[in-house]
Amino acid sequence: MKAGIQFRTNDRSMLSRSASCPVALVCFLTLLFLPLGRTSAQQGPQLVDVERFASLPKDVRQPEGLDTDPSSGNIFVGTFDARMPEGSRNNRLLRFDRDGRLSASRSFGTTPLTGLAFRDGVIYLLNFGASKLQRIPANFDATTPVEDVASFGALRPPAPDQRTVDNPDGSSDLVKFGSNGLAGINGLVFSRSGDLYVSDSFQGAIYKIANAKRCKPCDIAVISRDPLLATANASLPFGANGVALDETETTLYVTNAGDGRLLKMPLPSGPVSVVAESLPGADGLLYRDGIIWVAANQADYIAGVDPNGRTTIRAGSFNGLDVDGGPMGLLFPATIAVDGEWMMVTNLSLPLTPAKGDEWEEATTRWTLARFRIPEKGAR
Repeated sequence: MKAGIQFRTNDRSMLSRSASCPVALVCFLTLLFLPLGRTSAQQGPQLVDVERFASLPKDVRQPEGLDTDPSSGNIFVGTFDARMPEGSRNNRLLRFDRDGRLSASRSFGTTPLTGLAFRDGVIYLLNFGASKLQRIPANFDATTPVEDVASFGALRPPAPDQRTVDNPDGSSDLVKFGSNGLAGINGLVFSRSGDLYVSDSFQGAIYKIANAKRCKPCDIAVISRDPLLATANASLPFGANGVALDETETTLYVTNAGDGRLLKMPLPSGPVSVVAESLPGADGLLYRDGIIWVAANQADYIAGVDPNGRTTIRAGSFNGLDVDGGPMGLLFPATIAVDGEWMMVTNLSLPLTPAKGDEWEEATTRWTLARFRIPEKGAR
């Protein structure tokens, strides 16, 4: 019985009513236990658990780029090993089978890799360190030649226009962006026709490469330098990051990692607008069945966002390091890709701050891939 409420045995009217109408008493007691101001169940994001899928070889770290071959079940991973000195780096393109067994490894030495895309038996990859789009057959081995497709360079002007930020008190701030002309090629996505869209995190740009499967060398068109594609976040200096196309291929979704935003841009050239905020470290991006999936690398989860910007699904969290030094759950998830009923995730586990001992990523000694079952559409 609810604390503070007592029924006196000498209250004959109460006893007589209870004896003659026990259903009424049950209803009365039920009402006492109902939470005040709440008449129905409160809904929130669907929570989904993640599990480890595979571990990288012991001498390989920082998995970043990711894509899958739906027909074979092969999973392709590129690494973003940017350690200093450069000679200590061991960047690799890896191929795993559907059971998580490593089947091939191709060295890229000192140059970190970012976005990957599988298309018609070929892996297209953004060689961040060389500022190039490259391609290699998906059945590669350790000595398969890599083909250069396009090179990215400094843009003019070097940075997007300034951005005005309105404040709640009626004032405004003016954000001016700087750039030394270094291309920060990061995310990529193919259209069905074979055009390729690429993000530039440092120069705040979106590129389009027409007919990227066949061109060589390829022409690069800048289709947006919107200020929303840049960031002034010094601790996470990556603006435009993941890219994804909706089912009609009339809208390009883009994440801004430093600003923690999901953006959208009507094709062919915008304007860019904000879909969702408060997605810390918004990184890898994927569109599927009306849900925009975002890797929130600074919050260690994957968000399933609806077109209105509401997070309806939340997958994973960081649950510590295992005995092998690999993350349990997600730690700096960077990129996502679909493999049948599974969503695959790279645990980049990349330390960002110069301080020592303040990040779990510093303690990571084994780098991993994770996965979770994609909730069925009718169950969301």
